[in-house]
Amino acid sequence: MTGLADLVRSRMREVPDFPKPGVQFKDFSPLLADAPVFAALVDDVATRYSGRVDVVAGIEARGFILGAATAYRMGLGFVQVRKVGKLPPETYAVDYELEYGTATLEVSSHAFGPGQRVLVVDDVLATGGTAAATCELVERAGGVVTAIECILELSFLHGRDRLPGREVSAVVTV
Repeated sequence: MTGLADLVRSRMREVPDFPKPGVQFKDFSPLLADAPVFAALVDDVATRYSGRVDVVAGIEARGFILGAATAYRMGLGFVQVRKVGKLPPETYAVDYELEYGTATLEVSSHAFGPGQRVLVVDDVLATGGTAAATCELVERAGGVVTAIECILELSFLHGRDRLPGREVSAVVTV
């Protein structure tokens, strides 16, 4: 995965003080605009989880992009994990903290069949709050989290510490 990691790194842009002062936003727009690199990323994720998962869950908003493309590539369904108020009832909701505030995520209460194996996909693993909240939602809705996949892990924020016992993978770790 080193070659892929180098490609992904070369297509990321850092935007200082966005969305708040002190936050270094990781912009994946150049990666998404580069069709061969985006395809290589999707193919890599799909290959690694082939036969191990039944459905892919993507976290709003950038997790939707990689998650939906991966689900399509794998021939699987895709479930949206959304910010509060974006899904029709009935939903499960969980409040959580992130590196620069608090938020609420929701998932449809009928999103997963009992015991369905779920790959959770997001763009960045930072403090682990979003991923942990998503795991809680998946499990409340009847799914089983098989793994958490992200493009970039900010290891200095120790997000994996909030995900004990979970399989976590990142294409790039800084």
